[in-house]
Amino acid sequence: MKKGFLIALATIMLLSVALVGCSSSGGDDDKDKAQALVFGRGGDSVGLDPATVTDGESFKVIKNVYDTLVEYGEQDTDVNPSLAEDWEISDDGLTYTFMLREGVKFHNGEDFTADAVVKNFERWMTSGDSGKYAYYASMFGGFKGDEGHVIKSVEAKDENTVVFTLNRPQAPFLKNLAMTPFSIGAPGEFDKLETEPVGTGPFKFVSWKRNDRITLEKNEEYWKEGLPKLDKVIFRAIPDNSNRLNALKTGEIHLMDGVNPSDVAEIEDNSDLQTFFRPSMNVGYLGFNTEMEPFTNKKVRQALNHAVDKESLIKAFYEGQAEPAKNPMPPVIDGYNDEIDAYPFDLEKAKQLLAEAGYPDGFKTELWAMPVPRPYMPNGKKAAEAIASNFAKIGVDAEIVSFEWGTYLEKAQKGEAPMFLLGWTGDNGDADNFLYTLLDKDTIDSNNYSRFANDELHEILVEAQSTPEKEKRAELYKEAQVILHEESPWVPLVHSKPALAGMKNVEGFKPHPTGSDKLTNVSLK
Repeated sequence: MKKGFLIALATIMLLSVALVGCSSSGGDDDKDKAQALVFGRGGDSVGLDPATVTDGESFKVIKNVYDTLVEYGEQDTDVNPSLAEDWEISDDGLTYTFMLREGVKFHNGEDFTADAVVKNFERWMTSGDSGKYAYYASMFGGFKGDEGHVIKSVEAKDENTVVFTLNRPQAPFLKNLAMTPFSIGAPGEFDKLETEPVGTGPFKFVSWKRNDRITLEKNEEYWKEGLPKLDKVIFRAIPDNSNRLNALKTGEIHLMDGVNPSDVAEIEDNSDLQTFFRPSMNVGYLGFNTEMEPFTNKKVRQALNHAVDKESLIKAFYEGQAEPAKNPMPPVIDGYNDEIDAYPFDLEKAKQLLAEAGYPDGFKTELWAMPVPRPYMPNGKKAAEAIASNFAKIGVDAEIVSFEWGTYLEKAQKGEAPMFLLGWTGDNGDADNFLYTLLDKDTIDSNNYSRFANDELHEILVEAQSTPEKEKRAELYKEAQVILHEESPWVPLVHSKPALAGMKNVEGFKPHPTGSDKLTNVSLK
C-alpha cells in the first residue's frame, strides 16, 4: 500500500515537472505564468552594453532594460520625450538643453540625474576606440579631439538639467540620441554592463544562459505609471526558423521573429496564431572590402553588381516579401534617389567589365555568409550559394565561409572579409544613418565594413549633416547615392518586409521599423 502510494506520488511529480517544462515560461519559475512572455529569436545577443554592440539580437534585449533621453514613436521615428521631459535648441543649432524627468531610478537604486548623463557621454566620447564604441564614432563623427567630432561638451547645469554644446550643427542630433546605443546606463555599473545590464527601463535583468535564454523581470518602479504589463520576458535563442515556428505552435514561445516568408500563409490560416509585419526600413547587401584586391578595382565591383540576380533571390528566399534594392538606403527614407538606374542582371556585361579590369579568367575569393537569419536575409547561407553559383559563370570562384555571429561581425569589422553578406535596419529613419554610418570614411573600423573612402562623398555627407533645411539635405543625399552607385562598394540586394508571428493571446505588440521592440505595452490575455 505504501509502495503504491509512493509510485503514484512519483508519477504525479513527474507529470508536474513535464507540465512546467512545457509552460509558457519555458521552465523558469514564475508567480504568474500568464504574464511571462517568451520571445523566440534566431540567435543570442553578442552583449548587453548598449554602446559596445552593433547587432540586432543585442538591441532586442537592451531596448527593454534601458531608456534613452528621447524616444521614437510607437511605430515611427518621430522624437518624443523619455528620460528628458522637454528640451530647448539654440537658434544656431549648437546648444541643446534637456530638462530631465525627476524621481527616476536605475535598477540598482542609483538616482538618474544630469550627472549620470554626463558620465555616460564622457565614457563614450573620450574613449577613442571606434572598434568598441562603433555607433558613437559613426553617429557623432569620431571622438573628442577628432576633427569631425560633433559634440564639444556635455555638462550638468543642475541635478535635472543637462546641456549639450556641439562643434557644428547636426540635423539628426535628436534622432541620434533616441537610438538604442545611446541608452543611459547606471554609472556605478559601467564595468558590468556587458553581461549584467543596469538601466532605468521597464524590465530588469535577471539572468543570461548563453545561446539559450535571457530572462528579464518587471521593473516595479518604472517611471511610466502602470507599466510594464508583463511580469517577465524571456528571450530564447532558437536558430532555425522552422524550429522556432514549431515552438510557437506548441506554445513554448509566444512571439517570434525571423518567419520564413514561405510560412506566412500557413500562420495566417492557423486560428491560434497571428502575423505581424515590421514596417520596412532596411537593406540587405553584399559588401566588398575595398582595401583588398581585387575589390580595390571599381570595375570588378561593378562587374559583380551585374552578376547578382536579385529577382531570383526574392522569389527563392522571400516569397515576394521584398523588393530589389538599387541604393544603399530604402525608398521610405527622405532623400532616396529613384532616378538611379539599377545594374541589370547581365553576365556578359559582367565578363566584359572583369576583362577590362584585368581579370578575363576571373579570380578566387571568399564569400562570407551570415550564420543567423536576419530580417533582411532569412537564410544567409542559401543566399550566398545562389550568388556564388552565378559568380562561377563569370569565372569568379567564391568559397563560402561563415563563423559564429559575434565572431563574424568582429572579423568583418576588422576588414578580414573579402566579400560578405550583411544588412542594416535603420536606427533613426534618417538618410545619415545609412549613408554616413555605413559608407563614410569616418566610419571605417566602426560600421563601414566595406572600408570605403571617398573624399567627395565625405564632403557631401558632412554638409548634409550640418544642413537643417529638409529639401537641401534630400538633394545632397541624392548626389551621394550617385557617387555610391558609380563606385559600387556594395551590391544592394533587397529591402525586405519582415514577418513576425505570435500566439493569439498576445496583445499590444507593435513591431518597430528600427527592429528593436519595446515590450512595455504588451500583455497576454
